[in-house]
Amino acid sequence: MKDSARYIKIVEWSEEDQCYVGSSPGLFYGGCHGDDEMEVFAELCRIVEEAIALYKKDGKKLPPATSGQDFANKMQNVA
Repeated sequence: MKDSARYIKIVEWSEEDQCYVGSSPGLFYGGCHGDDEMEVFAELCRIVEEAIALYKKDGKKLPPATSGQDFANKMQNVA
């Protein structure tokens, strides 16, 4: 399993920005955006890989994994 699989990747529509926004909570702030959902996801996956490579290059410990924590169901309980 790749380290990148340990982090959730979210792509959602932003009414405010009128585009898709991609993020990976817990790994980095910010993200990417664009008009095509699949392209935003592909870019997000590249950014996650790059972020992990930078952590390793700098000798820093990776943040705790966010995948497998059932965020979707936890968010539904809040709504």
